[in-house]
Amino acid sequence: MKFISRSEEYIMLCIWRLKKKAYGVLIRNHLKELTDQTWAFGAVFVMLNRLEKKGLLDSHLADPTPQRGGRSKRIYRLTPKGLKALIDIKKVHDSVWADITELKLVMEK
Repeated sequence: MKFISRSEEYIMLCIWRLKKKAYGVLIRNHLKELTDQTWAFGAVFVMLNRLEKKGLLDSHLADPTPQRGGRSKRIYRLTPKGLKALIDIKKVHDSVWADITELKLVMEK
């Protein structure tokens, strides 16, 4: 099994949360909200493209909106393979963090 990177995981979780509103700018804004870090547009779009090539995401162009001067938004969504990758990485996180009580105590202070 090949794991997704932490950044890919964050992007995929944002897409999951944003549902039908998951397009580049909102994904980037949501990433900033969740991580308190600035994410470069280029980096986000490179990862979106890479995840789509891996078959973890798919996308489509939405109808143009007047607010964007008639430009369409590319909406992303998880594929079944992408959802499985998120579930798998969550299981790994849970396993790796299990029984780390000393660190949990430090984090609670």
